[in-house]
Amino acid sequence: MTPALPKANRRGLAQEAADLVREAIFAGHFPPGSPLREVELAASLEVSRGSVREGLAMLEGEGLVRSAWHRGTTVIDVTRADVEEVYTLRAALDRLAATSAQATADAGRLAELDSLVQELAAEAAGAADGPRLLALDIAFHDRIYAAAGNRRLSSAWHAVRSQVHLFQLRRITVGYEHYSARVVDEHRELARLLRSGDRETLARCAEEHVDAARRGLLAHLPL
Repeated sequence: MTPALPKANRRGLAQEAADLVREAIFAGHFPPGSPLREVELAASLEVSRGSVREGLAMLEGEGLVRSAWHRGTTVIDVTRADVEEVYTLRAALDRLAATSAQATADAGRLAELDSLVQELAAEAAGAADGPRLLALDIAFHDRIYAAAGNRRLSSAWHAVRSQVHLFQLRRITVGYEHYSARVVDEHRELARLLRSGDRETLARCAEEHVDAARRGLLAHLPL
């Protein structure tokens, strides 16, 4: 006999709450350091406080928010220490993802990357929208991790993905010119190297791509 299980709709509402709050954070409605109040969020989303609480716990698991006893939940701040930790980890993950994808990616996966580079170029050539460029940027890296075919590596990426997204949004806010000037060429070069047999140059390029982002953001953060 199948044991009694929790109702699926409650879990679904919690996931939906997490998704909607995450989207609101990435849209800039809750900047870094902003409080996230359960009562207000529940009323806005028209769900229970329990669903909001569970959703915020999911976001805390992603490292996007922090909770403290008697202080509530807030969006994480963008500090120099956090930037150093996240981007150092991301550089190692991206290096492994790129070199793994180089060995395993098929023509279909590579075509997806080319298509995203074309979208980036078209967006940058027009009335470029920072968050839209970033969404394409993140999607490009999602495809590389998928092409690598390593489930644990993909899990490690998703553990920091939301933090990377938030930090990159801050980078765009404080240094859009630095970001927009590099985003197309750097991704085009990564796509080219993924087709080559030059593993060392690809690994170095993947790390430099992340390190340039780290330097660009740190240049605008207080010491």
